[in-house]
Amino acid sequence: MTEAQREKYLAVALRVFGVFLMIGVYPLMNWLWPDGWAWEPRQSEYEQMIAGVYATLGLFLFLAAKAPARNASLIQFTIWSSVVHASIMALQAGHDHAEHANLFGDVPALFALAGVLWWLRPRGAASISA
Repeated sequence: MTEAQREKYLAVALRVFGVFLMIGVYPLMNWLWPDGWAWEPRQSEYEQMIAGVYATLGLFLFLAAKAPARNASLIQFTIWSSVVHASIMALQAGHDHAEHANLFGDVPALFALAGVLWWLRPRGAASISA
């Protein structure tokens, strides 16, 4: 894959993930699949906070799609924070039988997001200077 193709696909991925984080997380946690996306005991304050943080990240990922190489640090942060978050959740869900559904919901979603962004991430001198 050429760098131009990589950047084109990365821009699409950033837009898709951005929109998902802005408008998809909260409905999944509250109405569509709470077992796979929310944690017990349910705490609406926590859920609003985490949805707000992810919506903000989603907005910035969407905006980063205009110039992915110039936003390499945001992309790297998204990759690594997603890996850390998903790893911690996977360990917690593995130990807590009531949370096993998260091993099929938010945990793999965060690993997938990180994996796609890692595969398409900016490379080379342009991203290093950014």
